[in-house]
Amino acid sequence: PVQVSSHFPARPVCAAANSNTSLKSASASWTALNLYHKNLPNIETLHQMKFLGLEEFFDDPGNWGEKSVKSGDSWNIKQLRGKSSEDLHKLWYVLLKEKNMLLTLEQESKRQRKPMPSPERLEKVETSMKNIDLVVREREIALRLLQTGHEKPVPGEWRHDFLGRTFWYSYKEWPIPWHLNKKHKKKRFYYLPHVNHFIRLRLEKALRKRARQQNMERTRRKILEKKFPDIAVKSQSQ
Repeated sequence: PVQVSSHFPARPVCAAANSNTSLKSASASWTALNLYHKNLPNIETLHQMKFLGLEEFFDDPGNWGEKSVKSGDSWNIKQLRGKSSEDLHKLWYVLLKEKNMLLTLEQESKRQRKPMPSPERLEKVETSMKNIDLVVREREIALRLLQTGHEKPVPGEWRHDFLGRTFWYSYKEWPIPWHLNKKHKKKRFYYLPHVNHFIRLRLEKALRKRARQQNMERTRRKILEKKFPDIAVKSQSQ
């Protein structure tokens, strides 16, 4: 007699086949992932240093408690003109980060009622950022003159208001002609002769203000030279 087994041979064969196919698909997927990671382009990170979080808004811990911190001179226009636009862009954000740190240090010094170590660093950073802005504007103006022949981004002309002040009037498009535009007709681009006296007074006031600032700067420089004679001799030798 033929004995019929209760276990069907087809089930384990199918299970083995399914397991083999699953292993092959898993190995293929892992191989594809490895190839995907190998073929990724090398992308450089934006930050040149490790991310420190809120600690970036504070000075270096090695400078804590110091009365003075050594720092270099500010960037002048001649040095910045020799740099590319990309370098100026990077330098701007480095100086902006340094300015935020110094402003935080200044505010904390005021809160603790203690003198800020080397406060001239903030002035140097602000001067450098101002010079970068000037250099970038010079390049924009030169490129605009080369392309359009106009110095300003929007064409216009110099005009006077009713008080005799000179300002740059930018041209713009109007939906209706000027003689039908009530808003434009209310503007006055001239001044009457009796305003000349007040124009002279305004110029005298501006000249006195500039002379006063120059005298204050000269007096402050003399006081610093008397207080720090070594620095005065060094500056004269340079």
